[in-house]
Amino acid sequence: MTLRAPKKADFQAEIPSVANTKSAEKAARQAVKHRIANTANRSRLRSAIRKATEAAASGNRETAAAGIKAATPIIDAMATKGLIHRNKAARHKSRLAARARAAASK
Repeated sequence: MTLRAPKKADFQAEIPSVANTKSAEKAARQAVKHRIANTANRSRLRSAIRKATEAAASGNRETAAAGIKAATPIIDAMATKGLIHRNKAARHKSRLAARARAAASK
């Protein structure tokens, strides 16, 4: 899924003119752009975690390892971008690894 850049009309329709200065107007426009990007990134993160969890639940060692390998860079990227805290990223990765180990031992 590709995101299109919001157009000026999108901002005018979405943001009532409560800003009193040019810098406040710009900050409001940026907030809309950031919210759109954050929503997409959060969805990407949750999908990666869900897919890795399902892969670990499958019981197949290779599938579980592949799921974690795919999810780890996405989790790290979201922590780097500040979407989630680094401790939360570490917790997600740790729990996914534990689930994969449990799946491998079965």
